[in-house]
Amino acid sequence: MPSRIADMSDRPSGHVARPTLRPHPETPRRTSNRTPSRTFLRTCDGVRIDAVYEPGASGRDAPDLVFVIAHGFTGDADRPHVRRIAAAFARYGAVVTFSFRGHGASGGRSTVGDREVLDLAAAVTWARGFGHARVVTVGFSMGGSVVLRHAALYGDQGGDSEESGGDGGDARTDAVVSVSSPARWYYRGTAPMRRLHWLVMRPAGRLVGRYGMRTRIHHRDWDPVPLSPVAAAGRIAPTPLLVVHGDRDGYFPLDHPRMLAEAAGDHGELWLEPGMGHAEHASDEDLLRRIGDWAVSRAG
Repeated sequence: MPSRIADMSDRPSGHVARPTLRPHPETPRRTSNRTPSRTFLRTCDGVRIDAVYEPGASGRDAPDLVFVIAHGFTGDADRPHVRRIAAAFARYGAVVTFSFRGHGASGGRSTVGDREVLDLAAAVTWARGFGHARVVTVGFSMGGSVVLRHAALYGDQGGDSEESGGDGGDARTDAVVSVSSPARWYYRGTAPMRRLHWLVMRPAGRLVGRYGMRTRIHHRDWDPVPLSPVAAAGRIAPTPLLVVHGDRDGYFPLDHPRMLAEAAGDHGELWLEPGMGHAEHASDEDLLRRIGDWAVSRAG
């Protein structure tokens, strides 16, 4: 059964207005870098993914850098905490946000970090279609595990493995930031993770997810079990990797980020943040600024 990875913090985030563009299914792959866009992408396994492109606040005609944001479990592109993250990174370049399968306006059902790698690949390919030479993937919680696996599966050799769907295209990333990610699957060592396992594994839990959290969760077990985050971290080099984790994370204790950083070796960097909790809600403006600065300096 999938790892129970979630962004379920109760801490409030600052209100940021939703993007007003609504999805248009026929948005062309290449449009002006200065034009916001919203569309439905289609993954290689046929799932429709709601995606938003914002050109950023730099004012340049062709900004070089684009951030692709992978949200946590139960998030989506319109959630205020996701919009706040997007607004912070828009100071450094263009931003693509999207809703994972089973979340928000996207189709399909959540596989809690497994097939979501295909959603991220579609979003990265779309981001490159706007002409950006450098892509930074930034993931939180479940999204943090997805950006690790995506970078391992869609490296310089292309996405030719079965897990990647067999089509790398332009889906590679130039730098990876993983925030509040687990290192291993099936972790039940904290009360929040035990609750999340109930949410995903039990029919009653999936009903709560669907109607209480707007998240449609697949009932099937993983088969096969996907590449673990820690195994993926060891395959990302030479792509730069930043692992960020709070020392008050209630979901995953500090052995998780330390395992990821050790697996990444010299190409990985670990930031253990004092007083930080879990994922997007716990990421303050100072941390987001430092991540933006890191991305600009490391993404080629």
